[in-house]
Amino acid sequence: MADDPVLLEVKGGVAVLTLDRPDEHNITDDAVDALFFRYLDLLRTDRDVRVVVWRANGPSFSAGRDLGHLGACTATGDGAGVRHPGLPSDFELLERTAWSTRLLYEFPVPIVCALKGWTLGTMFERALLCDIRVAGEDTRMALPAVDHGLIPDGAGLAKLVEIGGSALALDLALTGRRIDAAEALRLGLVSRVVPDDELDDVVAGLARGLAARPPLVLRLVRESVQALAGPGVRDVLGRELVGQAMVLASHDYREHHQARAEDREPRYERR
Repeated sequence: MADDPVLLEVKGGVAVLTLDRPDEHNITDDAVDALFFRYLDLLRTDRDVRVVVWRANGPSFSAGRDLGHLGACTATGDGAGVRHPGLPSDFELLERTAWSTRLLYEFPVPIVCALKGWTLGTMFERALLCDIRVAGEDTRMALPAVDHGLIPDGAGLAKLVEIGGSALALDLALTGRRIDAAEALRLGLVSRVVPDDELDDVVAGLARGLAARPPLVLRLVRESVQALAGPGVRDVLGRELVGQAMVLASHDYREHHQARAEDREPRYERR
């Protein structure tokens, strides 16, 4: 449908998934995720699909996840909280994140990402799980979870360690700093940088080239690379789920957001 937040087009063995909330910088929420991963799950069993392109309409790939539902509770007088009715639990949301991470990482054909503008948080982590990332010149990437009192929970840390080692993962995750496309290329986070107005054409040409190659060869190459990279992504998912659940239940998480609401410095207690 024209007003869907995610669009799907399949042609010549190439499936194109497009995030379509341009006025909101393609921020993702439960509705966007449900549709995106429904499409991806359908494509997973379509033997005519040889490659997937993941792109976005508007100025940004995605400004990340809408954090409004995480820890969504109303404070009570003793500092505890009552969850808003009708919302899924934090653990349910985190389990969905773990499932979607596995689906992306174990997808049977190559996924090529066309990154531009803001590429942040969960959506940056998801892009890291894909096979090839091409960035427009104005792309800016970050893992800003620390700025929200959270930890990255989409296996992005595991991929950063694979790509650039623990120093890179700690730098980006502990500081939440923004990096531009040129630095991302130097760090190996993207394979090439192109002018913004050429991004879609470059990625489309790359996808057509992959779709024309023997699919068995592509699958075996990808499986070999994943085996060489080690079990980091799969191993980290359970730890991230438990760790994020601990954060969301902590005094310091509530204090972080209470301090922001009251425009004061937070008083952390490490609990």
